[in-house]
Amino acid sequence: MTIDDLIFLYNKKKEKYGKDTYRQISNLLSEAKAQHKKDFKGTDHEQSWRAFKGKNLEKLIEYIITDEVKNLGLEVVNGNSLERTNGENLSKELGLVKRNLLIDYGEFGAHLPDVDIIIYKPTNSKVVAVLSSKVTLRERIAQTGYWKIKLSSDKVTQHIKVYFVTPDEDGTLTTKTPTKKGRAIVEVDLDGSYVLSETNIEESKKVKMFNRFIDDLKNLIK
Repeated sequence: MTIDDLIFLYNKKKEKYGKDTYRQISNLLSEAKAQHKKDFKGTDHEQSWRAFKGKNLEKLIEYIITDEVKNLGLEVVNGNSLERTNGENLSKELGLVKRNLLIDYGEFGAHLPDVDIIIYKPTNSKVVAVLSSKVTLRERIAQTGYWKIKLSSDKVTQHIKVYFVTPDEDGTLTTKTPTKKGRAIVEVDLDGSYVLSETNIEESKKVKMFNRFIDDLKNLIK
């Protein structure tokens, strides 16, 4: 089981569900888990699957949004490719993207925020938005709120929008009231969250179904 297998499953579902395929992500992951288990040779399949799912969900989301983001004249890059790459090995364009995203910790250096996907303008390498993605909010939502606060505290990075994209498998975002802690963090500390779920959620200005993401991005760059 690889990211190519996940993309293959996604494209098969897209033939059936079209623009609503994003609602099938949890079903897709269930099917992928069954296949992953068949191929698994170790002793702890659950741990292996969690690692695979966490690493590849972000790649799947990147795949889903890339064409439409590029149609807006923007580019997409995976956060890991900036984090792991020595500045000398990056193109001039990506080197500037990295510089435009760094957070200054004074005497302790400048460091990249932990984000999965970066959307930027290729004309000037200005970062427009960053996305974090996890299957549930409890895995990373408070950390994402921290990065938003850090980016907002510097004039160089304060314009960057910070979004969380999730299938929300534990239903943290489903209802406005009573508000669960994860949704409260999204509503107060983030620029928004987009949900890839079969379940309809109570939407707000900041919590929306995933199909609204590209339109919001379009409005952002106007």
